[in-house]
Amino acid sequence: MKRILIILFFISCWTFGQEVNVNLSSPYHTVFTHLHFLQKESYDPAKASRSIYGHRGEEGEEIAIKIFKVLNGKGLYVDLNTIPTDKNYKDTIDGQVVSKYTLFPYRFPELAVEKRNGFWYYSDNIVDQIDDIYLSIYPKYSEQLEKFIPDWGYKKIVGLELWQLLGVVIVLLLCFALFNLLHTIIFFILKKLQYLITHKVSTQITDSLKKLARPIVLVALASLVKAVIPILQFEVDVNEFLFLSIGISITIFWIFVFLKLVNVVVSVYAYYAQKTDSKLDDQLVPIIRDFLHIIVVLIGILRMIMLFGVDPTAVLTGASIGGLAVALAAQDTVKNLIGTVMIFLDKPFHIGDFIEAGQVVGTVEKVGFRSTIVRASNTSIYQIPNSALSEMVVNNFGLRSYRLYRTELGIRYDTPPELIEKFVEGIREIVKNHPDTRKDAYNIEFTGFGDSALLIFVNIYLPAREWGKELAAKHSINMLILQLSYKLKVDFAFPSQTLMIEQFPNRNELKES
Repeated sequence: MKRILIILFFISCWTFGQEVNVNLSSPYHTVFTHLHFLQKESYDPAKASRSIYGHRGEEGEEIAIKIFKVLNGKGLYVDLNTIPTDKNYKDTIDGQVVSKYTLFPYRFPELAVEKRNGFWYYSDNIVDQIDDIYLSIYPKYSEQLEKFIPDWGYKKIVGLELWQLLGVVIVLLLCFALFNLLHTIIFFILKKLQYLITHKVSTQITDSLKKLARPIVLVALASLVKAVIPILQFEVDVNEFLFLSIGISITIFWIFVFLKLVNVVVSVYAYYAQKTDSKLDDQLVPIIRDFLHIIVVLIGILRMIMLFGVDPTAVLTGASIGGLAVALAAQDTVKNLIGTVMIFLDKPFHIGDFIEAGQVVGTVEKVGFRSTIVRASNTSIYQIPNSALSEMVVNNFGLRSYRLYRTELGIRYDTPPELIEKFVEGIREIVKNHPDTRKDAYNIEFTGFGDSALLIFVNIYLPAREWGKELAAKHSINMLILQLSYKLKVDFAFPSQTLMIEQFPNRNELKES
């Protein structure tokens, strides 16, 4: 047993002492060679530069170091376990099969390795652009920063150097100081733009602009912090966490920016919609706002998923399949949504119109995403699915030029003919002189003999207005007719019967008694 342990000990020591050689036989080995020889414990830029094709000496070392620092500055942690070890690895790019592997296809697509003369090197694309990419992350003044850091600044506390902690404090204080200033400036600019568009000052729009300015400032400040992080030279794992956190924060802030922007746009639309006679476009305001809010949130979620390196094509494909499954499971909801669109396109009625749809008669109060609310005359609420309502025969009383008022007056049988004529003429004069009647189309005639009354037919037209005003006009006309009847002493009949007993048996005996 002791011999086995001794042998294992010497094998492990021999393996540990083996020198890592330059190996460019596969994508994995090339990336490993580059990263390994730029670590503190195995720092050898000359060997790391072997991963750069056609560049040797100081030029190659500088390119290799810059690629390494860019990865660190972007917070991109290379997971070697995901890189292929096949020396004949091929990938399909733009429809062509090539010997090329991209490390971060969506977050850093420029960084790739490709096969040349049987070995793998970093592609010319990243080599040609590395200077510009490096300067975009590390400005020139950042390289001079180390000259001003005293020796005590490199002491570590909680895993970070003192100068890095001081830099974090300065950045946070700068953000707090800039917040109110930027908010005032951006709000002022937005108000000027709003005035140029509407030429009016609206309290509702102003409130929406004030809420819009806040997330815009947060996006600007988060972008500032993101630009400063590489200068602080944190370790790659710290940068990875910080960049992911800031990326999520910026995405959330942008979601709020677009949500508030939707509110501003909808507020402007509502401002103009209030000036139109139609009330249906007023009802369209909340529907547009809710729909755009959903779109903004979905796009924001998609963007947030991409921050974790997920393929957006796969996300969209999954979302499409999931959306199809949801649509099949919620066919009624989709039908109602289509019905809503058809109602707003066809405009069979407006908010406040008095309609008849099937067995429902009432005033339209609200047109929503899923259903329309109609209030009946007895104040009952009917909620009709828009899919059904779009297929119904809708009688819109509100779209009529005039509304028909038809009634029948019954007067007593003992009313003289000349008095009937005066009564009919009097009603005609009422119609001619009343402000709420159509003067060129009406019918007031003595039309027949009822069971218990002489019948006078009244057929007049009232201007199409709200139902309450129509009832008021009917009330006024009825009162004038009633006053006329009292003036002429024309009595209205009520149901009655006369019993005739001329042929009653033993009639004479009844008279004698």
